[in-house]
Amino acid sequence: MDLRIGNGYDIHQLVADRPLILGGVQIPHHLGLLGHSDADVLTHAIMDALLGALSLGDIGHYFPPTDPQWKGADSLKLLEQVHGLIQSHGWQIGNLDSVIVAERPKIKPHIAAMRDRLADIMQLDPARIGIKATTNEKLDAVGREEGIAVYAVALLIKPES
Repeated sequence: MDLRIGNGYDIHQLVADRPLILGGVQIPHHLGLLGHSDADVLTHAIMDALLGALSLGDIGHYFPPTDPQWKGADSLKLLEQVHGLIQSHGWQIGNLDSVIVAERPKIKPHIAAMRDRLADIMQLDPARIGIKATTNEKLDAVGREEGIAVYAVALLIKPES
């Protein structure tokens, strides 16, 4: 059995008049994330971790922000494409783990819904997806509530043939 590990990171600015979407779940908040797509930082970090595990570049390579077809795109649909790419190379996801860094809103009440949405898209047991949340203790831009950041790691498995 062959194993690969990839890590991902994303950060987006919080702004007015945008929805806050994390892991495909719209979370009630007075600010949302700014980005070319729906700016789902959790899903973006997971995609980068998956792609990085196989040295396939990053999401900007596949879904460049300069391409108008991705404007407002649903990140779960992009994740579905990345998952298909991983599978087409003969790999499967062992597990994913992530940390959402945000001062507000409180993320914990939404974790189960995010995990379920992501698991559904990637055809995984939700127990294979870890999502944790923390604050930045009021330090830096995230601590000042100017943005939300996410760190993710993915373990990919290539079964013996």
